[in-house]
Amino acid sequence: MTKSHQNQTMTAMLATLSREYLQGKEEVLRLSVIALLSGGHILIEDLPGLGKTTVALALAASTGLGFGRVQCTSDLLPSDITGLSVFNREDGRFIFTPGPIFNNIVLLDEINRAMPRTQSAMLEAMEERRVTVEGVTHHLPDPFMVFATQNPSDQSGTFLLPESQLDRFLICTDIGYPSEQLEKDIIAGGGIRERIAEMSAIAEADDIRTARRLVSQVYLSEKLVGYIYAIVAATRSHAMIQTGLSTRAAINLAQAARAAAFLEGRDYVAPEDVKGIVGAVCSHRLVMRPEHETVHRGELLRAIIKDILLPSV
Repeated sequence: MTKSHQNQTMTAMLATLSREYLQGKEEVLRLSVIALLSGGHILIEDLPGLGKTTVALALAASTGLGFGRVQCTSDLLPSDITGLSVFNREDGRFIFTPGPIFNNIVLLDEINRAMPRTQSAMLEAMEERRVTVEGVTHHLPDPFMVFATQNPSDQSGTFLLPESQLDRFLICTDIGYPSEQLEKDIIAGGGIRERIAEMSAIAEADDIRTARRLVSQVYLSEKLVGYIYAIVAATRSHAMIQTGLSTRAAINLAQAARAAAFLEGRDYVAPEDVKGIVGAVCSHRLVMRPEHETVHRGELLRAIIKDILLPSV
């Protein structure tokens, strides 16, 4: 299939979800698709009841990909996610029973309610696309994506995600409240979970794999590589920031910018692609100095970028 066809498939999927199922959530849908096409994972942080889980369900339904869901609680064990070996008396051996992680799209609902030990069980899966259970390595399906949600960290019964875990998420964003009229329409119409469950897939696994390959071929100029490096370097020397952006963050920013350009129908990355995605890719990776912990990371990042000259194509 051509790049044009794959772009049309992805944009049609986004348009259908935005128009018919998830009005007012266009940006979080776009970011979710960017994460999927980049081979990354997404974390959505917001208050309960704003549609975080619904977005994950809609993305899975529209792509026809295998979907697994884990409702995270304080007593959740790593084996509840990865699976475990069960002894089979008939043939006298242990048989591995896969957990919900063995799906294309895995929803970790309220991930910060899980204990740190369980949270860390996801690191290998998210980075290496495999899990090791009782010394045996099991590979995860392709494509594979973690779609995690969390409530604000100041709510009771939550555990802060460690920096190493946050760094595995390509994108971190929120949803926010809908506009007044849209919320009234939602109230009048009721929930849409049943409609989403019945929707037909718009794309398939092969479409996603092909689109990922095409995204990796989107041209990134030397000037934009320099622009990405300048952003990363500026965070490392900022007085308010204890730990700036890593090389992984720079690679992820380039991946996400390529996916954003692909969705716009271009085979090259424009400066606006980088600037438009940098907050969602990088803000959650900044580690602030203790005396500046209350500073809004997104606003600080925007202020840093203002001082960096946007390159011409």
